Amino acid sequence: MAGEINKGLVLLDYWVSPFGQRCRIALAEKGLSYESSEQELFGAKSELLLRANPVHKKVPVLLHDGRPVAESLVIVQYIDEAFPCTGPALLPADPYARARARFWAAYSDQVFEVGKRVWQLKGEERKQAREEFVRVLKNLDGELGEKPFFGGEAFGFVDLALVPFMPWLPSYERYGEFSVAEVPPRLAAWTRRCGERESVAKSLYPAEKVNEFLAQHKDDYGIE
Repeated sequence: MAGEINKGLVLLDYWVSPFGQRCRIALAEKGLSYESSEQELFGAKSELLLRANPVHKKVPVLLHDGRPVAESLVIVQYIDEAFPCTGPALLPADPYARARARFWAAYSDQVFEVGKRVWQLKGEERKQAREEFVRVLKNLDGELGEKPFFGGEAFGFVDLALVPFMPWLPSYERYGEFSVAEVPPRLAAWTRRCGERESVAKSLYPAEKVNEFLAQHKDDYGIE
């Protein structure tokens, strides 16, 4: 990647992981160069990953001069704090605004977690999951409001936390009972706006690639 050279940055990642994509967007926004180390998602974990994240044994993990930082939102905050003079700030400076951003970034995980239930469950459980999923999207839309981005005029922490989940929505429609037409208009417009950013466009894969991935790993993900 173009930008400031930081030989000590290595991202343990998997190409379609929305959690890893959060970290990629953050690194791109800050203009930081890094080495990408592609890991195995379903097979045996590498020795490097097991040493770097012995608790959860999963990606993403950021190595900075050999020291591991795990969990995507923790990694993004670390990047922002470790390189304060490089690129734009990802979190707001005001303590209350920062706390609010952390809340909504963490809440955005519900798009993925509840979304999984939409296409993995059946019958009444799937119906309930779909209803909850729509509520999650409406809550996010309410927080976004009429602002261009969740933090206001500038792309930031909540935006990069949420946007990697959006290319998964068409697959939820295909394998579940959710319709992308149920995405609130403001949130849909926000998704398109984020997609116009170079950091996002270069870090995410289109919905078609996500669907190909799910189709290839149907058994692993419990898709019939």
